[in-house]
Amino acid sequence: MSCSSSSGSEDDDEGIDSYRKGGYHAVRVGDQFAGGRYVAQRKLGWGQFSTVWLAYDTTTSTYVALKIQKSAAQFAQAALHEIEVLSNIADGDPTNSKCVVRLIDHFKHAGPNGQHQCMVLEFLGDSLLRLIKYNRYKGLKLNKVREICKCILIGLDYLHRELGIIHTDLKPENILLFTTIDPAKDPVRSSLTPILERPEGNLNGGATMNLIEKKLKRRARRAVAKISMRRESMGGVEAPKSERNMDGIDVRCKVVDFGNACWANKQLAEEIQTRQYRAPEVVLQSGYSYSVDMWSFACTAFELATGDMLFAPKMGQGFSEDEDHLALMMELLGKMPRKIAIAGARSKDFFDRHGDLKRIRRLKFWPLDKILIDRYKFSETDAREFAEFLCPIFDFSPEKRPTAQQCLQHPWLNRSTSSQTEMKNKSNMEKVNVGMSNLQIKVGK
Repeated sequence: MSCSSSSGSEDDDEGIDSYRKGGYHAVRVGDQFAGGRYVAQRKLGWGQFSTVWLAYDTTTSTYVALKIQKSAAQFAQAALHEIEVLSNIADGDPTNSKCVVRLIDHFKHAGPNGQHQCMVLEFLGDSLLRLIKYNRYKGLKLNKVREICKCILIGLDYLHRELGIIHTDLKPENILLFTTIDPAKDPVRSSLTPILERPEGNLNGGATMNLIEKKLKRRARRAVAKISMRRESMGGVEAPKSERNMDGIDVRCKVVDFGNACWANKQLAEEIQTRQYRAPEVVLQSGYSYSVDMWSFACTAFELATGDMLFAPKMGQGFSEDEDHLALMMELLGKMPRKIAIAGARSKDFFDRHGDLKRIRRLKFWPLDKILIDRYKFSETDAREFAEFLCPIFDFSPEKRPTAQQCLQHPWLNRSTSSQTEMKNKSNMEKVNVGMSNLQIKVGK
């Protein structure tokens, strides 16, 4: 949760209970920060540690994202760590061209709930998760996937090779587009007039009242949705949704949210990464390095191309979520080499001495290219080429995975169009050639 126009969720909020000593700072539209330099415009989102606001920078006359951390000591410490990482990122990228979010400023703000660490970040658009949802989980066209992958890899190459930083939580939510999907939500494209002073009637209870109003509106939306669902079930089959037109959407993006990032030589935690994007060495606790980010990248690339998470493990009868996760990996990639399977601190929880899973014995192998063809209806060429790009990144041996720099040189990433488009163009050319031949025959007669 960083500097997005759509952080957090439309269907939930941070609740009013955390607006207390050590918790969130209650912000009102028009509130000023850093001696009046930044003026709050509207809330963008929230996370467990902070809220994020669209703010207007009166010094540069630009819109920025203002991240206000909870005031308790552990949250302040986490913010200082993130500021340190973001400062290193900004210092090494003076031209702001490395596809990583930019820290503009940071300061402390005193409020009734304590002293809050604040970060000012460049304003960015929607997350890749929002883009996937916007496209109705259908999967993006491969030329769009390529463009997004290039941006992510440029960011990872910079973090890994030049700075020695591991992100540790790469996923669609933590990659933001340069701008919003809906131009009306972009303060620049929509020519939003900045609010420079607090509107009348926005008193101290404003933040609390806003949350209560949102809760009531959400309940009303749910009630309307239930009624419409009943009507649909009575009225027959719902018409299929038409495909979204994605052509006008700028898919350039940046890696964000460095709250869990660490230096490769100064790791902070053993358990890292969001479940579905977690690498096998993290599950087994056998140590990790930059290659964990590459595993998460490959999971994200698959999700962009298909609309589905590649790994969605679940706890079952007699086995844990972790063991199911390892089983899903092996069904896709083949049996994990015994040397790797038994090398982790937690290996004995899942594997016997032969390197076989203890509780999940029957695996159904389904390689990546076959999944793409059978389930997602990729052409054989597209499936083979995309699998050839992803499969090396999914190597169980972390040191064998290609680096971000190496991935940027991969042939699949440097094709201008997918084979589907090329086949279509070829077909059109054949029609033109046939037409020309017929014309020549007629002229000859």
